[in-house]
Amino acid sequence: MPTLRVKKIREELKEIQMVATTETMKQVDEISADKYKYGFVTDIETETAPKGLNEDIIHFISKKKNEPKWLLDFRLKAFEFWKKMEEPKWAKLDYDKIDYQDLYYYSAPKQAKDAPKSLDEVDPELLDTYKKLGIPLKEQEILAGVVAVDAVFDSVSVATTYKKKLEEKGVIFCSISEAVQKHPELVKKYLGSVVPYTDNYFACLNCAVFTDGSFVYIPKGVRCPMELSTYFRINAQNTGQFERTLIIADDESYVSYLEGCTAPQRDENQLHAAIVEIVVMKDAEVKYSTVQNWYPGDENGKGGIYNFVTKRGACRGDNAKLSWTQVETGSAVTWKYPSCILQGDNSVGEFYSVAITNNYQQADTGTKMIHIGKNTSSKIISKGIAAGKSDQTYRGLVKITPSASDARNFTQCDSLLVGDKCGAHTVPYIETRNPSGQVEHEATTSKISDEQLFYCLQRGIDEEEAVSLIVNGFCKEVMQHLPMEFAIEAQKLISISLEGSVG
Repeated sequence: MPTLRVKKIREELKEIQMVATTETMKQVDEISADKYKYGFVTDIETETAPKGLNEDIIHFISKKKNEPKWLLDFRLKAFEFWKKMEEPKWAKLDYDKIDYQDLYYYSAPKQAKDAPKSLDEVDPELLDTYKKLGIPLKEQEILAGVVAVDAVFDSVSVATTYKKKLEEKGVIFCSISEAVQKHPELVKKYLGSVVPYTDNYFACLNCAVFTDGSFVYIPKGVRCPMELSTYFRINAQNTGQFERTLIIADDESYVSYLEGCTAPQRDENQLHAAIVEIVVMKDAEVKYSTVQNWYPGDENGKGGIYNFVTKRGACRGDNAKLSWTQVETGSAVTWKYPSCILQGDNSVGEFYSVAITNNYQQADTGTKMIHIGKNTSSKIISKGIAAGKSDQTYRGLVKITPSASDARNFTQCDSLLVGDKCGAHTVPYIETRNPSGQVEHEATTSKISDEQLFYCLQRGIDEEEAVSLIVNGFCKEVMQHLPMEFAIEAQKLISISLEGSVG
């Protein structure tokens, strides 16, 4: 029988939990769409293609970009293939059917006939927009910073900083439209080589209508002298965003690439269907980090971005390494599986992820690690936090092919639930076709334990600080892999979204 003292402690703990849970749900309610500080709209004159999708629109986009015939042919071939495909239904997602003929596939700020040659020629409204987003492009150009930024606004890249400094090292960092004009041989060689237009429904659509995005080439033996960053901003109404990013790290090179994104607060859903292709050659390393903060919709599930993205990297050379690190806090619906194809011997793939869903957000995300080369290794650390009436799924594939002798994988998927109306699910696929392979998989679903909370409170830490401390500890394995420039922003987003929200 429990003693009176033990009973009293249990009663006190129960009361503390009730207070913490009530406070938690109150804070979660407060972090609604109304608090989304990036939901403003930039009032700027735009040039927009007619609504709908057909061959004429694809010709319009290609002509606007002054593209060579081979790229137009690539687009048209993808469009013909897309018309025969069906939108995938296997993900654990429930969303309104998308009317692909009710979207604008090109919308760009009006500007002079020639692209701006410097920030002095960029529309002040655009510069002000990025300043509001915490990216003062003008100041960046003047100050000796450590991050080069490509700012993509709707369908076009409006500015890229530090290009000359990077060019001194042989690094190419520009919009993909500029790369098509100035480095067509590189674009033609690698575009679609990691994510072919036949890959999936949304990737195929992107191949047909992609507008802009970033292009990175790191020459052999070069360590990029600064972080490279792209910031994507959707502004125009009823548009889709279809950017494309292509990163090539040649032999013995290194680059760290950062990506951020936001969108206005609107009542209707908007589509974002992007592609990221990464090629990592012999002895090269690429670190790719994302803080995804698209508009998630309001507290009733109205509005928000549909985020259907294909991200994949190929470690083609021996000893190549690719690391994905992401913090996912936005989007009404997310469908995203950053993947590594480990072709080279001794190549390494890593995936670190924190996914936070609230209100009515839905996320079906994860990663794929395909082992082909000998002695390859991969690591997956996934942290999911679900609150409100949201639902999230980790869906991962670890595949060890017959040629991948002595391949190794470690996977850890942990979920925290806030309240009794949200859901977290883990769907791991493991295929091993070589007996020498080693695969480990761990998965947990939990809430903050009574013991943890009581332990902190007994040491003079108040309820909110205690829960915040434990949640930060839950995410630390991922956060420590983010570059400093993003770690601060990511920690702030997590604290805003779910501070003290695990009861």
